[in-house]
Amino acid sequence: MEFLTGWTHACGKKSKCECNFLIAGVVAVSFLVLVGLSALHLPEPFTIEPGATLPAVTLLVWTYPFGGVKPLPDCMERYGVYGCVLTDDKRAYPYADGVLVRQLLIEAGISELPPEAGRPPGQKWIWFNYESPTNTHDLWRMEGLFNLTMTYRADSDIFLPHGYLVPKHGHGKPLTKPSRIPRPGFVAWVVSNWVESYARVAFYNELKKYIQIDVFGRAGKKITKGPKNVVNLLRRYYFYLALENSQHTQYITEKLWNAVSAGAVPVVLGPTRKDYERFLPPEAFIHVDDFPSVKELARYLLQLRREPARRMFHLSWRTRFRMHEPDLWFEYYCTACKALRKTVGQTHVIHNLTQWFDS
Repeated sequence: MEFLTGWTHACGKKSKCECNFLIAGVVAVSFLVLVGLSALHLPEPFTIEPGATLPAVTLLVWTYPFGGVKPLPDCMERYGVYGCVLTDDKRAYPYADGVLVRQLLIEAGISELPPEAGRPPGQKWIWFNYESPTNTHDLWRMEGLFNLTMTYRADSDIFLPHGYLVPKHGHGKPLTKPSRIPRPGFVAWVVSNWVESYARVAFYNELKKYIQIDVFGRAGKKITKGPKNVVNLLRRYYFYLALENSQHTQYITEKLWNAVSAGAVPVVLGPTRKDYERFLPPEAFIHVDDFPSVKELARYLLQLRREPARRMFHLSWRTRFRMHEPDLWFEYYCTACKALRKTVGQTHVIHNLTQWFDS
């Protein structure tokens, strides 16, 4: 298939997959021993220290996610972020230091862009988008309007991914220890947005020829909505198909972190292995591009199910880390406000938003 690339190592009597994963295992272990957590790409620490000589700022949240309205958080009380005032009152527009605008809601017609007329000098507009380029439209309308970007990409002005690892003694969700106790399920996939032209659907249609896959969501068995319900479901499975709806630079969503939280090994289809390794140790996931064919991937999964010791290779890293998933959407607001506070007095206008985001 077009989205699968072959490996060319000489494997002797072993299959290519066996040989490559043996080599990958040695490299991964050596890599982690040498550099550990420093190899992973993490957002900046959250807290601004007390007494920092940064001015207080007001951030206007222009659009709520999906039009919902909730009381805004106190960033100091909730996250230890000093000098940040959040408001959703559009009457604050003339004096707000920054305006947070979510691309998706502008596209959907739920909200209009803030008015350029009357925009106070020095006010920063923050382009807030967590959709992939495939699902982002009309970016030409945004050129020359925004000053900061806030996305899942590490090269954004404000970087906040859907999840990330922290040291095991840090603040985050504890990860369950790897276990050889059998799980009743083999491979699961939760999918609601079923589009025949998506690469993930083509991949699934090929993989199901060789192994049993339990499908949940609109396209399969019913499951109660909510991330906790998905995680609870995945605790019954060895593997989870964390397949993104489109393949773009660093576009990795909560699908990956649901698997990590549940202790299921994620089988990923999305950006490159290198992008995934920004967030997880190399052995923590199985990338579809690691195999010359879908059949070889299926064969490897079957081997892991039969051999717990080999399966532990993909789980042993869990004892060294905890996991953090940002609060939806309060942590996003306070993270944006923190960045706004640090950039007071700086002027920069983004003129290549489309070119950058599509790259």
